[in-house]
Amino acid sequence: ICGICPVSHHLAAAKAIDQIVGLEPEDLSITAQKIRKLLHFGQIFQSHALHFFYLASPDLLFGSDASPSKRNVVGVAMDYPELAKKGILMRKFGQEMIKMIAGKRIHGISATPGGVHKKISAQERDFFLNGKEIPSVDAMIEWSKEILEFIKVYHSKNEQWFNRFASFPSGHLGLVNKKTNELELYDGYLRAIDANGKMTLHDIHSDDYQNHFYEGVEKWSYLKFPYLKHLGREQGWNRVGPLARMNVCEGISTPFAAFERLSFLNATGGKTNNGSMYSHWARLIELLHCAEMMKDLLEDDDILGSDLVKRGTRRNEGIGIIEAPRGTLIHHYQVDEKDRITRCNLIVSTTHNNEAMNQAVKSVANEIIDGKPKVSDAMLNQVEVAIRAYDPCLSCATHAAGQMPRA
Repeated sequence: ICGICPVSHHLAAAKAIDQIVGLEPEDLSITAQKIRKLLHFGQIFQSHALHFFYLASPDLLFGSDASPSKRNVVGVAMDYPELAKKGILMRKFGQEMIKMIAGKRIHGISATPGGVHKKISAQERDFFLNGKEIPSVDAMIEWSKEILEFIKVYHSKNEQWFNRFASFPSGHLGLVNKKTNELELYDGYLRAIDANGKMTLHDIHSDDYQNHFYEGVEKWSYLKFPYLKHLGREQGWNRVGPLARMNVCEGISTPFAAFERLSFLNATGGKTNNGSMYSHWARLIELLHCAEMMKDLLEDDDILGSDLVKRGTRRNEGIGIIEAPRGTLIHHYQVDEKDRITRCNLIVSTTHNNEAMNQAVKSVANEIIDGKPKVSDAMLNQVEVAIRAYDPCLSCATHAAGQMPRA
């Protein structure tokens, strides 16, 4: 479906098929649960590193009026070589984690109905701990802290821009931990709040999502427009992704990321954050959280276990919801008596963010372009800066017009 975040689709699909073979996430073996989570954190870590160092940092370091020949990852490598090197190695760390668990970096296979099909050896685990062949997971934590210091300093110098640019009221949607209401990326309850922090979707189970969401269709867009049924198309849409997850959660389980979240909250006096540019800050907090979680899991001997697959009582329907790097991802399947999929519906992160990206473009265009006698490349790039904050990935978010051919 997608070569940018294949692990997210792989795990969302696996969670849906788990239900079809009769299992909820907590029914899997402890080893299988932790291996899947390690794979997931590796995926989010590499994706967040890719976005910030390759796509976002050129805008922040050089400014939107810089020449496109300079405002790119090559320009970052030339002017900020240590920053670029760390960004490349951080992404490599996540990619190597995926390769170790799933066999290859893109479109690997790890999860199987009811668990995982491959165990982790002590030697494979030590590869990420000892720092001999690649920088260790401890280095990933320290480097994540360093880049967070950069974004905090950048924010302190550009606070008005953060608060103004592509800022607009919206709802926010994401998973929260079922027990603690903390940030949850693998399995939790769906929660949504409005622009002022009022709960609009109160911690529902994945099986119940159909009762609360509707997907609107517009003639002028290949993307659908998801929204909460009870609020309607105009008021019920939500942002998803790092910013939304920071807004809906009530804490973070890992200590360093939890501390960084406090600084993030202080930027808006504890109020719901509706500024698109704060997505970069939120994304880096999640980068640190994933590094901390990978360390915890790598040091946990449960990941070396051999109890990999469970089975339950077969069903005809399954729903898997996970937090992909870009936001909430839903896979919903129905199967016949021969286990052939008869119905499949996906609501992906960029689809959730469709309305938010449109609002971001409108906000920036009204502020910077509207009424100007001449539109410059720098002005147009401001629109791109707003869109890049959402890290859109259209390969799995678009829908073909007309009837798709059937086999």
